[in-house]
Amino acid sequence: MNAGYGQRRDWRTLVGVAGLHVLVVFALLHVKPVAEAVGLQQPLMVSLLAASEPEPPREEPKPLPPTPQTQPRRTLPPPVLAARTEAPTPAAVPLPPTEPVPVPVVLSAPEPEPVKPVAAAIASYTPPAPITPPRFDADYLDNPAPAYPGLSRRMGEHGRVLLRVLVSPEGLATQVEVRESSGYERLDKAARDTVRNWRFVPARQGTQGIAAWVQVPISFLLRS
Repeated sequence: MNAGYGQRRDWRTLVGVAGLHVLVVFALLHVKPVAEAVGLQQPLMVSLLAASEPEPPREEPKPLPPTPQTQPRRTLPPPVLAARTEAPTPAAVPLPPTEPVPVPVVLSAPEPEPVKPVAAAIASYTPPAPITPPRFDADYLDNPAPAYPGLSRRMGEHGRVLLRVLVSPEGLATQVEVRESSGYERLDKAARDTVRNWRFVPARQGTQGIAAWVQVPISFLLRS
């Protein structure tokens, strides 16, 4: 018990001594002479300065263009007034002739004939007149028979020649052709040359003469 009491007493003593020292130091510091002696530092005052913006770079002045030298002003002579001449009268240009405008021609188709009834058409139909063929055997024509070639007779040539003759409306032989040969050129030529000079009764259609073909037989016979 004595030991614990002594320890608490020592702790209180130490606290009191420490507090006394603090008071003494505080009092000494607030005395001006002592504070100056001790060199109590004064608080530093700091002020913030705004940073100044950098100045833009200066442009170098451009050299001025050279000034043109002024030339002395020329004095112009007074204008010379030309004599007034009358403008020539323009010649009249003839206009080109205008082409006539073609007028369209309207062709009107003829009106169709009225269709006749079948019975009336049949009643009004006139058949063509029949054709009468040409003739060469009339007695009044007097046509000679072809001459027998002497050489053909001596050589024994004989036969029948069929000719095809085109008779004109006047009764003349305009074309003579050998339709069937006799087999001997001399006999065929004698018959063709003779018939070419014959006279014919022309073909007729009604009362009008027309051209037509006719066949003419010529026989060459040897008689003993």
